[in-house]
Amino acid sequence: MFNKALCMAAVMAAMGSSALATEKMRISLQLPLTSHLGENLLLFEKEVEARTNGAIDVEIYDSAQLYKDKEVPAAVGSGAIEAGVASLTRYVGDAPAVDVFYMPFLFNTEDKVRAAVAEGSPVRSALEAEVAKTGGQILFWQAYGGAIMLSNGGPIKTPEDMKGKKVRVFGKTLGDFVSAAGGAPTLISGSEQYLAYQRGTVDVGMTGVSGVKSRKLWEVMDTITVTNHADIEFVVVVNTEWWNGLSEELRGQITEAAAVAQADVRDRMSQIEADAYAAAKENGMTVVELSDEDLAAWKAVVQPVYDAYLAAAGDVGKSILDAVDN
Repeated sequence: MFNKALCMAAVMAAMGSSALATEKMRISLQLPLTSHLGENLLLFEKEVEARTNGAIDVEIYDSAQLYKDKEVPAAVGSGAIEAGVASLTRYVGDAPAVDVFYMPFLFNTEDKVRAAVAEGSPVRSALEAEVAKTGGQILFWQAYGGAIMLSNGGPIKTPEDMKGKKVRVFGKTLGDFVSAAGGAPTLISGSEQYLAYQRGTVDVGMTGVSGVKSRKLWEVMDTITVTNHADIEFVVVVNTEWWNGLSEELRGQITEAAAVAQADVRDRMSQIEADAYAAAKENGMTVVELSDEDLAAWKAVVQPVYDAYLAAAGDVGKSILDAVDN
């Protein structure tokens, strides 16, 4: 007689023990799935579930359904959720050194960025060690491109254009940069940007150009100034206790999937930005580049930002800046 239960048991045994149990890996994301970070998480999900034979079930909660960007470090660190995506600067309260990527005009070439975020580099290793003290650890990095300015009625080409204006920022060091240029920084989560611009809560925006496309910010702002004054990095962070509770085999498979996703988004970043600029222009935005004179004017006012960073980040910050310079 055909025994269905015995047959199923034989199939499961042949598939391996990893198929017998399913572990949920929920990931919080502030951006929509249509953003390039959302697409990148979908790639990660596909890679993880294929490599683990379904033993890890990845669930993505996009558009800040569960947590806003600023809430992710605490949610992951406490174990309220297994993983989350956050702008690296969201860890500045616990690890001031992370804001090295937001030091004005420091990461002015693609080569410098890639050297800093490379696996095992002095910069990346130091920052990951700092973040690990929060109860979460960085699984992989997601490139977001250079920071740009958004405005209405004209560009923000020099510090003079920013004086007296309220400026959306997403980190302490970016706020110091705005203050040094004579503006008034206002910390606003990425998911709240659109309404802030629409309501006039701020006069000037600061974001990555890919966010202009994914959030359709051309509906509320009409000008982009290509300052590239900072390198925006997001990180996928996992709860340390949850991570350590997985088998060595599963951790290895997830790490492999993370490496695929990390390389994919980094390698596509230039094209992602080019497509976003094209979409912005197609939707009526004016895109303005800085002249050498404009850039010199910005650089002339930023020394206080570097001083504040070193004061906050101490020896760790100094060693990281030295590593970038070298």
